[in-house]
Amino acid sequence: MEHQPVLLEAVIEGLNIQASGFYVDATFGRGGHSREILKHLNQEGHLLVLDKDEEAILAAKKINDSRLIVKHASIAELSRVIEEITAGTSRDKNKKLECVNGLLLDLGVSSPQLDDASRGFSFLKDAPLDMRMNQRQKMDAASWINQANEAEIAHVLWAYGEERFSRRIASAIVRERAEKPITRTTQLADIVLSAMPRKEKHHHPATRTFQAVRIFINQELEELKECLSQTLDVLAIGGRLCVITFHSLEDRMAKQFMKKQAETDDWPVKLPIKADQMKIPRLKIIGAKTPSQKEVTRNPRSRSARLRIGERLS
Repeated sequence: MEHQPVLLEAVIEGLNIQASGFYVDATFGRGGHSREILKHLNQEGHLLVLDKDEEAILAAKKINDSRLIVKHASIAELSRVIEEITAGTSRDKNKKLECVNGLLLDLGVSSPQLDDASRGFSFLKDAPLDMRMNQRQKMDAASWINQANEAEIAHVLWAYGEERFSRRIASAIVRERAEKPITRTTQLADIVLSAMPRKEKHHHPATRTFQAVRIFINQELEELKECLSQTLDVLAIGGRLCVITFHSLEDRMAKQFMKKQAETDDWPVKLPIKADQMKIPRLKIIGAKTPSQKEVTRNPRSRSARLRIGERLS
């Protein structure tokens, strides 16, 4: 399947690109969004791309463009990477990081990762049970599934997959691995299927289990939390933050972060309050967008996507 960047037009509009600006695509994937961003930059503009997937970095390095800066790093390392590449460009060390005019986070697993059976992300294809986004990481899904205790497995399935049959599935996993190690994607999918008391319409029984294990193995929510806490320190005043999410857990985190950063004090109108006593919002919420029916028809994987956009105020 050809890679199709989700909500491409909405992202470009949301970033409000300045031709000579500095932009960051912190989840390069296969570069659909990045290539479009580059089209809107002049020779003074720059785009920094990050990804912790080595295959994504190899794809990025094939783009021959002097305006492109490529770094193998996770979103949690955002500030560190920007500080490294901007070192010495500002006399004021406290202002050095506040140079990004737009930042994109396209979260979750990418289409190329799903389509490559050897990566072990898909329950529809038989492959080693891997699921690592960063191939240098030691712990893969099979290692964890075969050593975690039943209570831990149930917790992960519930906390990261919102799987209501998490205990039944965890029990089945522990029971099956006692007979034979769980090392293949279809093997795990069959175990989940056997543990389900009933099937759901429009959802494969293993969907939430695979989502939960993937998120846990790659520490996706922890890295997102760490990244979000850094975004307003790297964005310039007026810089835009665009976050594309694909499930409720990460979308809730993005929504709550933006809402908190946009909050002001709810003081009575006539109460005499000094300016230095007032809470000044750091972010203005621009809005949220979802794919059109036309895009969903063209790219079914976009159906659960949601784009949230904010702008740094102070």
